[in-house]
Amino acid sequence: MGVVVKVSPEWLPPARNLECFLPSAVALSLQISSAEMDSTSQNNLKRNKSEKKLLRKQIKARNTLMRHEGIECVSHTTKSLVIANGGLGNGVNRHQLLRLVEECGLVEALLMPPNKPYSFMKYGSTEEAKKAYDTLNGKEITLEDSDQNVTLYVNFVEKVHWEDIIPISLPPGLMMVEELVSPEEEQKMLESIDWTENEVIQNAQKSLKHRRVKHFGYEFRYDNNNVDKDKPLHGGLPGICSMLLEKCLKQGYIKHKPDQLTINQYEPGQGIPPHIDTHSAFEDEITSLSLGAEIVMDFKHPDGRTVAVMLPQRSLLVMTGESRYLWTHGITPRKFDIVHASERQKVGSVTPDVGDLTLNRRGTRTSFTFRKVRRSPCNCIYPSVCDSQQSHQREEAPSFHDSETEAPKLEQEYVHKVYEEIATHFSSTRHSPWPQIVEFLRTLPKGSIVADIGCGNGKYLGINKDLYMIGCDRSQNLVDICGEKKFQAFVCDALSVPVRNSSCDACISIAVIHHFSTAERRLAAVCELARLLRPGGKALIYVWAMEQEYNKQKSKYLKEKRASKGKEEEINTDVAWGLFCDQTHDNGSQDSACSDQILNDSKDKGGNAKQVINSKLPVHTNRTSFHSQDVLVPWHLKGGTNKKGEYAKVLQLPAGSKELQEFSPVFHRYYHVFCEGELEAACKTLDCIRIQKSYYDQGNWCVVLEKQ
Repeated sequence: MGVVVKVSPEWLPPARNLECFLPSAVALSLQISSAEMDSTSQNNLKRNKSEKKLLRKQIKARNTLMRHEGIECVSHTTKSLVIANGGLGNGVNRHQLLRLVEECGLVEALLMPPNKPYSFMKYGSTEEAKKAYDTLNGKEITLEDSDQNVTLYVNFVEKVHWEDIIPISLPPGLMMVEELVSPEEEQKMLESIDWTENEVIQNAQKSLKHRRVKHFGYEFRYDNNNVDKDKPLHGGLPGICSMLLEKCLKQGYIKHKPDQLTINQYEPGQGIPPHIDTHSAFEDEITSLSLGAEIVMDFKHPDGRTVAVMLPQRSLLVMTGESRYLWTHGITPRKFDIVHASERQKVGSVTPDVGDLTLNRRGTRTSFTFRKVRRSPCNCIYPSVCDSQQSHQREEAPSFHDSETEAPKLEQEYVHKVYEEIATHFSSTRHSPWPQIVEFLRTLPKGSIVADIGCGNGKYLGINKDLYMIGCDRSQNLVDICGEKKFQAFVCDALSVPVRNSSCDACISIAVIHHFSTAERRLAAVCELARLLRPGGKALIYVWAMEQEYNKQKSKYLKEKRASKGKEEEINTDVAWGLFCDQTHDNGSQDSACSDQILNDSKDKGGNAKQVINSKLPVHTNRTSFHSQDVLVPWHLKGGTNKKGEYAKVLQLPAGSKELQEFSPVFHRYYHVFCEGELEAACKTLDCIRIQKSYYDQGNWCVVLEKQ
């Protein structure tokens, strides 16, 4: 019978001495195993460090997406993923990313938002998405057409919310003609340019930062953005352009034969700032032929709307009307353009369809820009941006809104009388204070004396019970409404407030100063606010902005138009937003018809309509962008007034019906809408105040002033 000996662990010799109890081969095996264990341990340690670093980067990317973009990532597996550092904004094009993500499975959608450093993708199954998550996380890729490396960080998302894309129309008056010249003609035109004889134009070189440029017919002066019409250049336009221009005239692309040509050569990374070709320098038509490469040109309306337009190689761009006179055009200096990935749209506006955008590397583009020199002043319908008309107004007899004698008459007829007539209806739409105005009032010290100059129905007079607030307005009917609400208010003109100097801790002027029809009277209104303030006192001013789309966001004033389409006109006494909910949901034709009727009525009554008609003030179409700074804005008085002057509600009536037009008279209020920086510039002319803050708030320019 055998004997089994049990050895306690403490009796075992140390591992390093174990070989003395074992055969030599076994000892060697133990040595090797020990070395492998040490190597594995080190690898695990390195892997753990690497994994921890990747996890930290991944969490950082997740937090950045949430903080800056509002994209919420989830910890569980889904079909959808967000790829940080894998977007158009940091140089990753769609074709490269699509090849990469398709290695992990069937990709149902790849969304690449413009100018963003991330993308979204959706797989057919969670298994494929999990594989992409494991494979792509921390993966370093080299960008195509670049030596730059980027590291991808992937997170799961529950759903991808993206707005449906509405096709973007070209600016009015803009036309694109594809393949105007053949490749052979293109080559001949490019070879005809002798850059070795490039004129040394000091101002041009300084302005264009070494971009190559040549002028023919007349030299375009970059110091004043004009031409010297009395100094034509020798030789006229190049002969190689003759057949091209004859073709354009014959096809009806242009009406006038150009006599000025500017040739620009754009290397990748070069551009030209946004600008409008000077009205007084050139006629309506401006054409530009793109040779050598395609490029994206950016157009911008004064209200902030932007349209990116693809100019294909060998295409002709024709700008007339609004696109030529009102919209700026320019080329952003960059080496890549965001374009459509598919072949379905290679010309025209670049719609921001996140499912069909990619990057396109720029080539060397040469543009032939043809113009016709203007021989008489421009009389376009865009006086706010027309140098001819602005100069004419300065040099000759002033029009109504430059006349201190006529301005009060205009304001009496198209501001004061109108608000007396519409006071009750106007008040019914003025019951929701604006948050930033409320915040201004609530941050004032307890016991502050505050004056609301142009208080309307007094909706801000009762915001902060800790303040002593008084209001004043030009309209007796609006002041009466304030009295009915138990507010302290009185009738006066904003240019002459019967309150002693330096008696107020704060003042507010909300939607008032834009009703004054001259720059001098608008400045005087600001001076009056400053007079009322004690040293250290503050004033808040709001005026209507010409830019009703700012930072790519439409104001609520513009957004309301879409909601009103196809609906019948109705009385809305519960408008819950903003200063300008009085701009009712009407179409342009009715506005125009009613506008003519009002002007004619005023004339028949022997009023002051003569000056207004002579001034050719445009009548604004409600819920649309502004084309002029000085406008008449229609107010449709729904339901009229009863004997007591109170607003009378009516049943819904079809839009444009005779009954509605008879029952809803139209009044017109004068407005001067402010361009960006205009209000600040006026305030800076006063030495007694300093601008503490300026901002844009839902279609309004705003400043906070402090009296020195």
